[in-house]
Amino acid sequence: MMGKIVWVLLVVLLLVQAVLATDGVSVDRLNIWPMPHSVSHGQESLFLSKDFELNTEGTRYNDGSGVLKDGFSRLLDMVLVAHVVDGNFSKIDTSLLLQGLHVVVLSADDQLQYGIDESYKLSVPASGKPGYAYLEAHTVYGALHGFQTFSQLCLFNFTTRVIEIPMVPWTVIDQPRFSFRGLLIDTSRHYLPLPVIKNVIDSMAYAKLNVLHWHIVDTQSFPLEIPSYPKLWDGAYSVSERYTFADAAEIVSYAQRRGINVLGEIDVPGHARSWGIGYSSLWPSKDCPEPLDVSNKFTFKVIDGILSDFSKIFKFKFVHLGGDEVNTSCWTLTPHVKKWLTKHHMNESQAYQYFVLRAQNIALSHGYEIVNWEETFNNFGNKLSRKTVVHNWVLCGPLVIRFLVGSFLA
Repeated sequence: MMGKIVWVLLVVLLLVQAVLATDGVSVDRLNIWPMPHSVSHGQESLFLSKDFELNTEGTRYNDGSGVLKDGFSRLLDMVLVAHVVDGNFSKIDTSLLLQGLHVVVLSADDQLQYGIDESYKLSVPASGKPGYAYLEAHTVYGALHGFQTFSQLCLFNFTTRVIEIPMVPWTVIDQPRFSFRGLLIDTSRHYLPLPVIKNVIDSMAYAKLNVLHWHIVDTQSFPLEIPSYPKLWDGAYSVSERYTFADAAEIVSYAQRRGINVLGEIDVPGHARSWGIGYSSLWPSKDCPEPLDVSNKFTFKVIDGILSDFSKIFKFKFVHLGGDEVNTSCWTLTPHVKKWLTKHHMNESQAYQYFVLRAQNIALSHGYEIVNWEETFNNFGNKLSRKTVVHNWVLCGPLVIRFLVGSFLA
């Protein structure tokens, strides 16, 4: 696991370097994160009016679910959170007061899925031209990113005691360089209460990340309620350190309203000791509890039940099936599993492949595309479903490098 942490830190450093190297953007005095695709600004200042408002005239998005309205409320909360705004607005020239933000969303669709258009264009006028800043986006989720950028342009002026937007006029044209911008949380090893997860999601939205990779269960604990197999969460740390099915649905909904998909992960066949606390037949034996019992049909019935329940709340097109760090020696040390291997003419490696591919087929039957950790590719990459995304973490193993270079040169 430490290797994954190191790899994540390396990726973050590389992304930061890439962001700071964006062409045509000066980082001097610019507090927008991440660095926009294109930005220009002046040297004057405006102030937010006391009744700064949202104007949606001309938009095609009706906001029946309130995603845009709630996003604007969060913008105001973010801008106003640091200090009390108690300045005397009557002493400020009205030509320097920005009345609101005019938002036009070009698409009426608010379905959140991988690859949606998250671009936006934000314009803040020069001083002497009172009125509205203008934000245009193809989707409501692009508009939410624009809200974050607008909030990052604002600061509290300690002289006037109001919110100032320095360096107007602004023109920001932005779109993501990467369609998948994720952050991983691990609630098996470290239980996180719902409010903490929501705070993580809020922070992700501020940084314009768009995928919460939720590593829900692992060897240490199984905290999630699975209605199809209700004893699985007997593997939680304690009765209080659990997530109900409704809790999971709330996390997905909370994230979706902030433009963030949730990628749920169950790691099979390894990292699954906690599964057998409630259903001991999932273990090869009590003395050898993982990987999950490849010889037992019930193992795959449980995986099918989990993914069936997943499909009711986890609407992201991908599901993560893990597949890393599988020590298969347990299968050959357990008599009934060894007998099954012999009957099916399989060695340990072939059984590992069989398990991963069978789990993949179950996920596909529920409409998912698949993410697997790198080891699956290193061991039998040409056998994986063509709908597999290989999640690299072992510091670019030689097979992955060779594959990526070959694909690039092809």
